[in-house]
Amino acid sequence: MEARLNLLASPVAGKLVKHLVAASKTIDETGLPIATQELVRIRASQINGCGFCLDMHTKEAAHAGETAQRLNLIATWREAKVFTEAERAALELAEQGTRIADAAGGVPDEVWENAAKHYDEDQLLGLVSLIALINTFNRLNVIVQQPAGDYQVGMFG
Repeated sequence: MEARLNLLASPVAGKLVKHLVAASKTIDETGLPIATQELVRIRASQINGCGFCLDMHTKEAAHAGETAQRLNLIATWREAKVFTEAERAALELAEQGTRIADAAGGVPDEVWENAAKHYDEDQLLGLVSLIALINTFNRLNVIVQQPAGDYQVGMFG
């Protein structure tokens, strides 16, 4: 499979991705745990069908010490016993934020309130920003049909 556009060779795409990656790095400053960040990235990417992001974030998560069991159970987090209550709240917010068009009123109050029980304001800002950014990356990659499988850990910094 060939991508419709070569994002890795385009100077304009390079500038865009550079800014998106810089925004993503700012999320680390919010105190949102790295493991939670990767779980959220993976779950949104599963929902959006972004193979490139799934390839990238499962490899990055494994490299950071995430277990194969947890990685394999992300799509079924409601039934899996391997996630903390805080991670469950983040995954629920990620799902609702990713499927925002499916809910006439946006993210339900109870989903937000559950996340707010586990994360402070900076972490919530990080979580919301992370959900928005991974959805941006997913859409960019899905639209151009960016192929998956070649990602190397640390490839983008």
